[in-house]
Amino acid sequence: MGDTMVIALFRHGLTAENERKAYIGWLDAPLSENGKADLCEKGSPVSKYEWISTSDLLRAKETATYWFPEQSIHSTSSFREINFGEWEGKTYDQLKELPDYCKWLNAPFTVSATNGESFKEFVMRVDTGWDLLIEQSKKSDRMAVVTHGGVIRYLLSKYGVTEKEFWDYSISPGEGIELIWSNKERFRRKERCTLLQEVAFTGKRAGQSPLRRSKDLQ
Repeated sequence: MGDTMVIALFRHGLTAENERKAYIGWLDAPLSENGKADLCEKGSPVSKYEWISTSDLLRAKETATYWFPEQSIHSTSSFREINFGEWEGKTYDQLKELPDYCKWLNAPFTVSATNGESFKEFVMRVDTGWDLLIEQSKKSDRMAVVTHGGVIRYLLSKYGVTEKEFWDYSISPGEGIELIWSNKERFRRKERCTLLQEVAFTGKRAGQSPLRRSKDLQ
């Protein structure tokens, strides 16, 4: 076991809700037929990981099972997407006239979705999942997490090489990014990583960055 620490963050494959740009949150949506086809075309991650963790929602577990069919999958609710409450399954056009939704759009880090989860609650939950990875780093130095767009944005804003805002990051369904620390102690002290690196797939042409700038939190 080496001293370098690698955490790969993967966003689950495409769902029907993604395709119609709905807020999914905690809805247990499966991968769509297009999502399954995209994963098949992309192939599997070239790199190998010793420990696989996922959100416990179906779309993440299906994606992890496709990519890592012969490995144990450790799912946890800590890596779920933020809960959008009464807005789940609905689109911007369906919500845009609601006063509470307009307030949330203007202040998503302080205003919660109706009967949903606050950003503070979301952060505390995801941090609990990260602590589990720190504990597991005693046994593994290459781990993968199959999760959701909001979780990945938050973790990159907190642990990316340079300080950036939550909305500065976005990752497409079925893509992955590796966070690399030069030594495990930096990782365990919760310092920023020293390198961000695109995850390569067996069927994907190199040079296409998975990160983009957007505001589609799904």
